[in-house]
Amino acid sequence: MTQKYIEKILTARVYDVAIESPLERARRLTVRLNNTIWLKREDLQPVFSFKLRGAYNKLYQLSLSGKVKGVIAASAGNHAQGLALSASRLKIPATIVMPKTTPRIKVEAVKSFGAKVVLSGDTYDEASDHAYKLAEKNKLSYIHPYDDPDVIAGQGTVAMEILRQHPEDIDAVFIPVGGGGLIAGMSAFIKYLRPEIKVIGVEPEDAACMAAAFEKNRRVVLNQVGIFADGVAVKQVGRETFRVAKKCVDEVITVSTDEICAAIKDIFDDTRSITEPAGALAVAGIKKYVEQHQLKDKTLIAINSGANMNFDRLRHVSERAELGEHREGLIAVTIPEKPGSFRKFCKTIGKRGITEFNYRYADKTEAHVFAGIQLSEGIAEMEQLVIKLGKAGYPVLCMTENEVAKMHVRYMVGGHGDAIENEVLYRFEFPERPGALLNFLTQIGNRWNISLFHYRNHGAAYGRVLVGLQVLDGDHKALKAFLDGLGYAWWEETDNPAYKMFLGV
Repeated sequence: MTQKYIEKILTARVYDVAIESPLERARRLTVRLNNTIWLKREDLQPVFSFKLRGAYNKLYQLSLSGKVKGVIAASAGNHAQGLALSASRLKIPATIVMPKTTPRIKVEAVKSFGAKVVLSGDTYDEASDHAYKLAEKNKLSYIHPYDDPDVIAGQGTVAMEILRQHPEDIDAVFIPVGGGGLIAGMSAFIKYLRPEIKVIGVEPEDAACMAAAFEKNRRVVLNQVGIFADGVAVKQVGRETFRVAKKCVDEVITVSTDEICAAIKDIFDDTRSITEPAGALAVAGIKKYVEQHQLKDKTLIAINSGANMNFDRLRHVSERAELGEHREGLIAVTIPEKPGSFRKFCKTIGKRGITEFNYRYADKTEAHVFAGIQLSEGIAEMEQLVIKLGKAGYPVLCMTENEVAKMHVRYMVGGHGDAIENEVLYRFEFPERPGALLNFLTQIGNRWNISLFHYRNHGAAYGRVLVGLQVLDGDHKALKAFLDGLGYAWWEETDNPAYKMFLGV
């Protein structure tokens, strides 16, 4: 079986459209992880993904009649682009059925290569069902994105290049897994020539169809899959890909969405390029594997499989990356409801950077604060901070692993302050630097009670704060004179309609 794939990989026709992608050393990751990390840059292919290798190899092998009638495929995007480009080069009519959830950047890219796009279903599997029906109805050749020997062989050329580019010792190669085409082709080649190299598949926790198949020793159909890593959002591995993987893959591990986001940032830090979530799976897997097995001084290779990222998804990635890297922790703290409490609380936190600070007056005795804290030493530092706050008399809960807190509550803290009297609202800007928030609170002083507070650090040059203060009618002139003396830019927002509708008394 393996011999058959070696011959097919060595003779695969891929370089009419694909490049031999570079194998680059990830310098920052290498230092951080105490292992030598290499990135196979398939994100640099003409369609920003390895998928065109298998697609072109398959189309090249088609019979003349198959080429004349045209081809059809179902794809979440990368196979679609590879097939569309390949069909364009070979002058073959192509129809691509894509899930309605496919990022717009991928849909537009497919259209730009001249293929007809049909949007159907919310997942790859639903799109695939529709594509099969169209193939039968219109007598088109169905080009499977992964469960086909010629496609598998085309993807296997990635391994052929790696072993030629890095003839020295390699301890493990980490490969993203969706339907299994890439890992099947690569593992067959690696295990035939270099059986001592471990082949490790990496899947998202919410789309782990290969891990489930390994556990049951048979293919299984997942009830549902997450679509954050849309390039690998597959409910069931291929029949042929699983057959090969069982013989050639050492193990499959899973990673969380936050870990994927952190890996996207890691790749950016090393390469200044942005991979899509599926493209960062292998790096996320390396980081997790290194931590779990306490590896040192090993040579590990990750496949950066794609870079077709929707720009608007970067918002989610940037906010979750720090959590996935354990560089940010979330806490909920109860503090006394009295002037000066904020300042005392911030002094207890110390010089740590604060990414977020949310508070809304609830009652006259205590206040609940939701805060994001920058961490330099990961989980251990968060645990130490919780202990420190507890010893200082603050009831505290760590919310770093609380999905509701991470996804929803941090954006919902607030509401109308029904029991608040004489509240006015001000917006401030101040130069952003470590300790800037504490300095701001120190400047505000104890004279007026803070009834609302919201601060977020977006990495900008200036910190932006929204503050509600309880000010008696005869004290407004003194407050404005005080604010002018602070040296910060400020604006009164008491009459702002957004405040009145969602936050005001």
